Amino acid sequence: MTVSRRALLTTGAAGLTTTLATTATTTAGRAAAAPRECHASPTRVRTGFERLAADGYRLLEGQRVGIITNQSGVTADARGVVDVMHADSRVRLTTIFAAEHGYRGTPQAGLSEGDYTDPASGLPVRDTYLKSGERLREVFAKAPVDTVVYDSQDAGARFYTCIWTLYDCMVAAAMAKKRFVVLDRPNPVGAREAYGPVLDRRFATFVGRAPIAQAHGMTVAELALLYNGEFVPEAAGQAVELAVVEMSGWRRGDFFDTTGLPWVPPSPNMATPDTALVYSGTGLFEGTNMSEGRGTVRPFEMLGAEGLDGRWARAANAAGLPGVHFREAYYVPTFGTYQGRTVGGVHLHVHDRDAYDPVRTAVALLVAAKRHWSGFAWRPDHFVDKLSGSARLRTMIDAGADTDAVVGAWQEELAAFRSVRRTYLRYE
Repeated sequence: MTVSRRALLTTGAAGLTTTLATTATTTAGRAAAAPRECHASPTRVRTGFERLAADGYRLLEGQRVGIITNQSGVTADARGVVDVMHADSRVRLTTIFAAEHGYRGTPQAGLSEGDYTDPASGLPVRDTYLKSGERLREVFAKAPVDTVVYDSQDAGARFYTCIWTLYDCMVAAAMAKKRFVVLDRPNPVGAREAYGPVLDRRFATFVGRAPIAQAHGMTVAELALLYNGEFVPEAAGQAVELAVVEMSGWRRGDFFDTTGLPWVPPSPNMATPDTALVYSGTGLFEGTNMSEGRGTVRPFEMLGAEGLDGRWARAANAAGLPGVHFREAYYVPTFGTYQGRTVGGVHLHVHDRDAYDPVRTAVALLVAAKRHWSGFAWRPDHFVDKLSGSARLRTMIDAGADTDAVVGAWQEELAAFRSVRRTYLRYE
């Protein structure tokens, strides 16, 4: 489903350079890290785009370039990377590729902007949303591009669709014999560790294509390396010719507010880095009959339902979850579930980000909601199975399992993912 933005907009890997600490990836998907720069201040991060530009775009020399990006693809001084590249004679930028929420980021969840010409640059915008495999290969094959660049801010959660746009586009680029370059940006929630269940392939959808953890704990460049090493060859018949441009000045464990970079919401309901901090857990509430906070100024931090009272907040606080307090809260969503009706529930206040486990917290909240609110229900389509990666979370909670039992059920698969993940990490 698409929504046109034309009216609104008009009115208002072989031979890859290593000088940018890029990583070359062979067709077998094995990565070799280039020498790193010394770590700079943890409060001043240079993104992959900034490092690419500072090197004179040598990685793109002689190439017709298409870019997958959105409003979050900005420079340190908040200029759009498309505008900067289009104005630079050293880059032959020919096409913009857009995903869910579109290039400008205005459509809500499940919508895109369709194909159109960007009035600011005059470049064609090609919609990739809900396209994969052969359909997406055709998009790349028809576009006048030799190299596809990816530069978009992630939120750190498996069910955040931008990382599956990255995956689908890597597969399609491999099929269309296009080069692929990923410009890295911080994982906003620090990425020290991975948390939560690993996707069961039988439940693969656009909110989870491949078996990674619910809170993956990786940057987009690290994910791209993992995809190319583990999954793309199986889907495309070969790995894509891949290069990544790493950040400088970012250390694993740095939260977004330490980077010095501007936060631009990568989607309409990813309002702040605080949203991202809780999203990889509370996004599960989209699989229930409860409000996940859409239609408020604190989506995914405020949760509730009509008829819920303070018992939920008291039960959540009594669970003794590390790093978070729960305030009894009442709100009226302006859109989404319970639009225009008074909702009772909780407001999450994370007071210790290092101790906070977003997935365990969300499981505890689901367990408490099931026990203390007789109206609790899963969505009839069992969408929570797609979000959590299997039917296990839902069936265990329905059977009366407590938080420890639910979280304990995925520890073996999580340990296996963490082992694979370590192979592809590029920051200390």
